[in-house]
Amino acid sequence: MKKILLSIACLCMSGVLFAQTAYPNKPITLVVPYPVGGSNDVFARLIAKNLGDALKVSVVVDNRPGASGSTGTAQVSKAAPDGYTLLAVSSSMTTNAAIQTKASFDPVAGLTPIALLAKGPFIVAVNNDFPAKNPAELIALLKKNPGKFNYASSGTGSSNQFATELLKVMSGTFALHIPYRGMGPATTDLIGGQTQILLASGPSLLPQVRNGRIRAIGITSLKPSPIAPELIPMATVVPGYEFELWWGILGPAGMPADIVNLLNREINKILNTPEMKAALLREGAEASPESPAQFATRLSGDIARWKSVAKRQNITAE
Repeated sequence: MKKILLSIACLCMSGVLFAQTAYPNKPITLVVPYPVGGSNDVFARLIAKNLGDALKVSVVVDNRPGASGSTGTAQVSKAAPDGYTLLAVSSSMTTNAAIQTKASFDPVAGLTPIALLAKGPFIVAVNNDFPAKNPAELIALLKKNPGKFNYASSGTGSSNQFATELLKVMSGTFALHIPYRGMGPATTDLIGGQTQILLASGPSLLPQVRNGRIRAIGITSLKPSPIAPELIPMATVVPGYEFELWWGILGPAGMPADIVNLLNREINKILNTPEMKAALLREGAEASPESPAQFATRLSGDIARWKSVAKRQNITAE
């Protein structure tokens, strides 16, 4: 009898120990390497609340901006790979990686891809006086007048620049790049006619389109997008052309596979709910669940792609 009681006690004790050590058993920090209010921050907060409810722990969003996202990302890459420090980033991480020569972290080897959250195309917008009304007219006009027109971006090495330079490469056209310090001044000068073309996210441009201050003439997804279903994809004129922003969750390198798979599974469940799909669509993106392996392939493939574009078009860090 004593042996039986001892065995039961041991089993109970092992159960207690397992409960104490099972992941997660304390708050999770979700680092956003950008200021409050941007798309990375908005998506992180949407996911944090729902993920916390699913895991029954607090998921705390911690904004650590600096160096175009590199400061917070480097901090996460050095954190313990125990699943309690995660990172919310966008595809701007891959364009940054394509031109950085002295990064304090390796975006591939130094991080663990966990889950893709969403993808969203750019809107192709022009000044109201610009003669092109659709993708075919835009490409024809640029081909006929190389160097006559210019395009704006939110800065050298930005996603806007990479998206436009890729379009130039694939369409055999040329337009002069005018970099600005942010989307605000870039959009202002597009409205004022100082620049003619701007590729940027739906939330950045569609309010100005809807109030008639600029005109949208295309979209950078391969197929029509629910973000703006009335717009024609540039790929109808430039076969294969595609540019979509993405947002995802990563962690430090070396995270245990069971924790990665648990987080991926729970996040994908959240993304498949009607409420989350609608919330993301309001922010100009579509829920896009992927496996960790698929997300890892996307991450490394994008960096290689943008390095090729940067070399060909001579895009360098400021």
